[in-house]
Amino acid sequence: MYTEVEHDGGRDTVAVEEPLEIRIDGRPLAVTMRTPGHDEELALGFLYGEGLIDGPRAAGLTDDFAANTVEVAGPLIRDPGQRRFYTTSSCGVCGKGALEEVAVMSPALPSGPRVSRSLAASLPDRLEQPGFAHTGGLHATGLFDRSGTLLITREDVGRHNAMDKVIGRALLDGLVPLGERVLCVSGRLSFELVQKAAVAGAPLLVGVGAPSSLAISLAQERGVTLCGFARRGTMNVYTHPDRISDG
Repeated sequence: MYTEVEHDGGRDTVAVEEPLEIRIDGRPLAVTMRTPGHDEELALGFLYGEGLIDGPRAAGLTDDFAANTVEVAGPLIRDPGQRRFYTTSSCGVCGKGALEEVAVMSPALPSGPRVSRSLAASLPDRLEQPGFAHTGGLHATGLFDRSGTLLITREDVGRHNAMDKVIGRALLDGLVPLGERVLCVSGRLSFELVQKAAVAGAPLLVGVGAPSSLAISLAQERGVTLCGFARRGTMNVYTHPDRISDG
């Protein structure tokens, strides 16, 4: 979703950023800053990545706050306690008090697909990013099969939101865990993106940008093959290179 704004040299098309409140059976749980659209997928992907649900749930927008509230059917599979989540479009883990709270346990990953280096490095070029083309201000996540066919793609001002939307859609389509598929993101590789990929069972995560040290550590620990700087046919493989073949 975009809007037109004026500036000193004319007019620009910019990405919309608005808050979304996620409620469980009417009780507020989380607020995230996001680009409106696919909000039910965002809510489900977020809850799955936090280990609060283990499958698809009924979800829908309410009339509250100009349709900026999504209601998800409970109950949750674990009690989040007194913790409430507030995330900005740039940080998927802000507001969480300690690193151990962030490290949501994920099952052991399967061996997963083995793909060629050239195919993995080409995935960013295969992402569909019409919103970025219009605004220059949206991140994208894509879900691919082992042959490089794009299955799902979503855009958002928050890179973690874009991934949540893809995982939420995959959850609804019965594709989770993502054991034979590859996730690709249009920006840098942060801790929370590796966490979300691992919890969703994706053994291979590719990004256009650089990984952080914590992202590399988590990928190594969880068994995720993490590939960064995927551009112009090349990339760096930081962890578990056995899933990447030459060529």
